Amino acid sequence: MALLCGIDIGGTKCAVVLGDERGRVLKKLRLETSNCEETLKGIIAAADSLGGFDAIGISCGGPLDEKRGIINSPPNLPGWDGVRITDMLTERYGVPCGIRNDANACALAEWRYGAGMGTENMVFMTFGTGLGAGLILNGRLYGGATGNAGEIGHIRLAEHGPSGYGKCGSFEGFCSGGGLYELGRAKAREYLQRGIRPGFIGDTADGFSVADMAEAARGGDACALEVFELCAVMLGRGLAMICDLLDPELIIIGSVYARCRDLLEERTLEAMGREVLPPIKERVRIAVPALGEGIGDAAALAVALETFERSADK
Repeated sequence: MALLCGIDIGGTKCAVVLGDERGRVLKKLRLETSNCEETLKGIIAAADSLGGFDAIGISCGGPLDEKRGIINSPPNLPGWDGVRITDMLTERYGVPCGIRNDANACALAEWRYGAGMGTENMVFMTFGTGLGAGLILNGRLYGGATGNAGEIGHIRLAEHGPSGYGKCGSFEGFCSGGGLYELGRAKAREYLQRGIRPGFIGDTADGFSVADMAEAARGGDACALEVFELCAVMLGRGLAMICDLLDPELIIIGSVYARCRDLLEERTLEAMGREVLPPIKERVRIAVPALGEGIGDAAALAVALETFERSADK
């Protein structure tokens, strides 16, 4: 059985893990993300300490050039400009190295080890700070010409609305952690102008988190409930578009949706049901990730396994 090195690069923290083909973590090292040079030194030192491995997989926020193995200035990684990370690691360790954006990597992980096991056509949606998707189509990860397929957050769902992905009224604007915050702030200001103080804000309409708003909604706060209802309706419409276009067996939605499923699921499914083609509606399942908090480690290992298998086929 192959030993795999997985590297999960985040905006504030990184993890370097040794694992096997089943996604089991045998050893894990964490480090803080600082500037590019220092973080790369830390990643190499951590990988050195793992001993031998047969392939390396990297999960990292985009934009990336997945085919050439280049990190291209992700917004959460300032200074990571044109970093040819796969060439660097392959040269050092003499094993194949691959990289996928975090949505694609998580899709691979849930398909290999989680809720998507056994499916042929599956979509994984991040629903975190932003909104992206990884696509498993006909039993393979689909990345498009450059690995940027699945950027569903850029789709415009309404002419007006919160901005996400640099576009007002976008899918990400309505359905992401950042989008929910913007919706909550705008709605809180409306309520304050009517003389009603929402229960989730602090001294100003800006002083809250999405977690605060979710807690208020569960307590019956009208403003918070209105925000989550709008998010759910727009999510349902967006899901219907994805279903009609790709006809997946399963859509897995992570992060904020998983944590706020009780506030979003019912209205989301109602809205999707009104829009989607009936045969697809009867068949498609909507689920949350099975891998939970371990999905970042599993994602990097899934990329390593994909890289190992691809190199073995050559």
